[in-house]
Amino acid sequence: MLRIAGAILLAAAVAALVFGLSAAVSVIVHRAVPPTHTPLMVLRAVQRRDAYPARWRWRPLDRISPHLVRAAIAAEDSRFCSHRGFDWQAIREVLKTLEETGGIRRGASTISMQTAKNVYLTPHRSFVRKGLEAGFTVLIEAFWGKRRILETYLNVAEWGPGIYGAEAAARAWFRRSAGRLTPPQAALLASTLPGPLRWRPDRPNRRIARKARIVRERMRLVKPGKDRACRA
Repeated sequence: MLRIAGAILLAAAVAALVFGLSAAVSVIVHRAVPPTHTPLMVLRAVQRRDAYPARWRWRPLDRISPHLVRAAIAAEDSRFCSHRGFDWQAIREVLKTLEETGGIRRGASTISMQTAKNVYLTPHRSFVRKGLEAGFTVLIEAFWGKRRILETYLNVAEWGPGIYGAEAAARAWFRRSAGRLTPPQAALLASTLPGPLRWRPDRPNRRIARKARIVRERMRLVKPGKDRACRA
């Protein structure tokens, strides 16, 4: 019995090591080479939820409007340029809210965590997936740096049925390239990120219009180009 248990533990350790090494190799490769697809793109295709074939054009960060960069940070992760993948302040706030009210109004997922999930994992929620997400977050923070994380995040984010990445989103919703997005357009795009299949940035409802106004105000405080961490 002890031999069987030992063999199982050894097999599990070897599997974890192999997975860890393969994950690290994949992250290192994607530091320079854009991913060709994401698990979400495959899942959407299998589910037949896309109204048309996926539109995806990778664009370097310097060809994406800085307004969209600031809007994404303002809407999704205001401390992105200062944390190392995990926003511990936000996590403490979530835990405090959970303890006091028994519910969670908003999560503590960072742009780094969302990028790790979008590139390497499916959106299905489970403790296993959250653990893998944390592991990939550590890896991309270590090997990519902030600029690459932002670049990848904006290029793989889902912005509507069959619409992935800033370039496809800008052309689909505003008929212009990602590099020519205006501050109001960028704020509207960023405001729909939590529910890209439910909301349209070109026809915002009251909720999205209100959130976009808040994002516009927050954008003025975001200066990623002047932050040393975001130039790494």
